[in-house]
Amino acid sequence: MADNNKRRRIKPNNKILKRMQRKLWLVFGVVCILFVILIGRVMFIQYTSGDKYEKIILAQQHYDSTIIPFQRGDIIDARGTVLATSVDVYNVILDSKVLNAKESKKPGTIASTVKLVTECFEEIDEDKIKKQLSDNPGSQYFILAKKVSYEEMAKFEEIKEDEAHKGSIFGIWFEKEYIRQYPYGTLAASTIGYASSGNVGVIGLENKYSSVLNGVNGRTYGYLNSDSNLEQTTVDATNGCNIVLSLDVNIQTIAEKAVADWNKKTMDKWNEEHPDEPEAFGSLHTAVLVMNPNNGEVLAMAQYPSFDLNNPRDLSTYYSEEDISAMTEDEKMDRLNQIWQNFCITYTYEPGSTFKPFTVAMGLETGALNGDETYFCDGGEQIADYFVHCVNRNGHGQQTIADALSNSCNDAMMQMSYDIGATTFAEYQSIFGFGQKTGIDLTGEASTAGLIYSQADLAKTLNLATNSFGQNFNTTMIQLGTGFCSLVNGGYLYEPHLVTKITDSSGNTIQDIEPTVLKRTISDETGELLKGYLEYVVAEGTGKATRVDGYRIGGKTGTAEKLPRGNHKYLVSFIGFAPVDNPQVVVYAIIDEPGVGAIGNNQAHSSFAQEICHEIFKQILPYMGVESSLSEEEEAEAAASLTEQAQTPVEEATDDTPETEAPTANPEAVPEPEVEEENN
Repeated sequence: MADNNKRRRIKPNNKILKRMQRKLWLVFGVVCILFVILIGRVMFIQYTSGDKYEKIILAQQHYDSTIIPFQRGDIIDARGTVLATSVDVYNVILDSKVLNAKESKKPGTIASTVKLVTECFEEIDEDKIKKQLSDNPGSQYFILAKKVSYEEMAKFEEIKEDEAHKGSIFGIWFEKEYIRQYPYGTLAASTIGYASSGNVGVIGLENKYSSVLNGVNGRTYGYLNSDSNLEQTTVDATNGCNIVLSLDVNIQTIAEKAVADWNKKTMDKWNEEHPDEPEAFGSLHTAVLVMNPNNGEVLAMAQYPSFDLNNPRDLSTYYSEEDISAMTEDEKMDRLNQIWQNFCITYTYEPGSTFKPFTVAMGLETGALNGDETYFCDGGEQIADYFVHCVNRNGHGQQTIADALSNSCNDAMMQMSYDIGATTFAEYQSIFGFGQKTGIDLTGEASTAGLIYSQADLAKTLNLATNSFGQNFNTTMIQLGTGFCSLVNGGYLYEPHLVTKITDSSGNTIQDIEPTVLKRTISDETGELLKGYLEYVVAEGTGKATRVDGYRIGGKTGTAEKLPRGNHKYLVSFIGFAPVDNPQVVVYAIIDEPGVGAIGNNQAHSSFAQEICHEIFKQILPYMGVESSLSEEEEAEAAASLTEQAQTPVEEATDDTPETEAPTANPEAVPEPEVEEENN
């Protein structure tokens, strides 16, 4: 019986077991939940702050950090020609620590490395390398040469891996960077602008679109892990975007050549006649603006003097070495700022007779004029105490509106202004954009808000009369050119622009920049009348020198005497368009003080500006595919005639010369045009 009791098993306490199991499951569950939370937290940190903690870890280890520079985007013309680009160059870096360490293990390494380096890079001196190795044996970064070309770098790397040198060259590596290059040098210099070191755009498009052209630097982190092995982490650079322009290299080249040839001819004439008084400039400024009137695109911006974008601080083109040495640093910068200025947008001036089409337009559009009016020009108008002269002191006689524009009659314009009235005149000046910035995508556009008369000022008859023929208020080339485009395109005032597209570094389009219509200025009917009047100016009036055989061209001449009056300093101009029936291009040329030395007091001839426009129209119309109305035989005869004209000295023209002989109505209201300089 006792044995049976011994063999009897003790029954487990089920209640205790169940409590223990529940506790174990609870602990297991809690542990699992904690693991899930921990894993989730790690994943969250990795997703949101992985880069941050990676850098912290790397910062706690021994490592070398190398910047991978971005490549600044290209500036490209309308036909795909690269105008500005960044090319890769390399700094040659010496790692003394690595080279000395290899020398201790493999004698002769230093000698073979030094020999190859000095053979491949002429600017590196053997003594310089050896001195660095001995003076700073633990250094891992010393620049031996800066900005060597890709070809030089590639040659070194190739020789390094050949049979004779493999395994014996150490401690030399290359640090990549980019330098800005301008393949066409001086072409459109003030428009394109340039970028200084650090990819900082200084002027022009390089400045305006600097943030678009710039990218983001990358970085390579090299560090030693726990096993003392070198590991690397690389964050690639993001290259900048490209900007595509409406500017056309071929049209730009044609415009710049026309400008340069005119100034060279003027200088050569003076220097030939006055060898002891050489003249460095053919004019104070010469500028040309070429636009597509149907969308506001700028096709060319040319000016004289200009500069080389690859060497923008070089003054030797215009000044002797002796003169440059005598200049202070401030004087040099002042000269550079003057040359860097983009005349088309930064300079203000009185437009003269190129404004007359606007006066006619505002009269026709409002019904103040109906097109059938005639005016009698007797040589001027007596207004209060002033007699305001016409360009023809003896008078033009009876003038229609077409005659008034063709002969550039101030008297007729003044009479029209009386019918138009101060309120309408002031309103339409604003409608055409005068006194306002155009919004062109360039930095430095001058403001003319304080350089035009208010409606109250125009209520004075003298102010209204002189404004009607472009005197006593200021404008800019881009302002007048943009407004003129609206006169010939059916009345649409477009915002002028140069950039038409932004692409990524692979050429994929990121953004198309569409033309922007700011407002409607005149009706189609008014535009058609004006185009006819302006064609008559070129066919029979003061604009004859602009004519090109086979093409219908319209336009208006301008001659403005600069302030103070009576100094015989003039700004002459011509603005034209072609073809008349379907305008495809507007060309606007200005010569500020033409022939500073050669022409002297004989500056007041708009034919000088017409010569430039003639050359431009003659070449760009066929280039743009505008068909000539001449037969093949007539075209051959025209070509022969143009050749003969080119070989014949240009005679003094009689055109709309001194049209600003009227006194300044309110000298305090419109100050003398000043050069607005950018601080670079």
